[in-house]
Amino acid sequence: MRLPVFPAILPRTRAILLVTAAAGLLSACAQTAAPLQERATPRTDPNIQSMYAAVEDGDTIVPAVDVSKIDPKNIRQVVDYRTKYPPGTIVVDPHARFLYLVMEGGKAMRYGVGVAKAGLEFVGEADIARKGRWPGWVPTPNMIKREPERYGPLAGGMPGGLKNPLGARALYLYKDGQDTLYRIHGTNEAWSIGKSVSSGCIRLLNQDIIDLHRRVPKGSRVVVLGPNESGQGEI
Repeated sequence: MRLPVFPAILPRTRAILLVTAAAGLLSACAQTAAPLQERATPRTDPNIQSMYAAVEDGDTIVPAVDVSKIDPKNIRQVVDYRTKYPPGTIVVDPHARFLYLVMEGGKAMRYGVGVAKAGLEFVGEADIARKGRWPGWVPTPNMIKREPERYGPLAGGMPGGLKNPLGARALYLYKDGQDTLYRIHGTNEAWSIGKSVSSGCIRLLNQDIIDLHRRVPKGSRVVVLGPNESGQGEI
C-alpha cells in the first residue's frame, strides 16, 4: 500500500506562515508588557488646600479655589518684610500686585492681588473707615456711560452675593474724612489674581479677603505705594 503524498509547502506559503507566527508573538508581547506609567501630578500641600477650601459664611457657601491653578507666589503666606510702618498697617503694592499686612518681628502676611486701573489711581495713605460684609455695589457714572447696556440696569445698585464684583468683603478707604473710592475687596475670579483686570480696585480671593477683613479693625492705616516704591521692603 502506498502512503499518501502531501504536497510540499511552497516558498510563498512558508513566508506567509512565518510572518503570521511572528505577528502572533509580537501581539503576545504587547498584551503582556507592563503598561506605561502616567506622569505623576504634583500633590498640593494639604495646608494650602485647607486655606482655600469651601467656606460656609452665613447663608452663603464660598466655593473652594483650585489652588493647582494659582501661582505659588500668590498664595497667602508670611514673608520677611522691612518697613517703617508699624504692625497692623496694610501696604498695597499695586505694581508688584501684592498686598502686605505688616506683622511683628520684620514679617508680613502677603496676599496676591488683581489690580484694575482704579487700583493705580490713588497713591499715599488712607484709613479704613468702613468694612463691608457681602457688600452691595453701584457702578460709577463713568462705567454706566462707557457701557450703558451692561451697567445701566445696575444703576440702582446690585445686592451682595457671589455674583457681586466686590465679593465676600470690602474695605473702604477714606482720606481726611473723604471717600477715596478706593476699595480692597474679594473676587470669585481666581484667574485674575496677579494680573491686570478690567474693573474694581484691589481684589483678593474671597478666602483671602475674609482672612484680611478679620485681621484688621476699622481705622487701620493703608499705604498705597507708587511705581518708584514698588518692590521695596520684601527680603
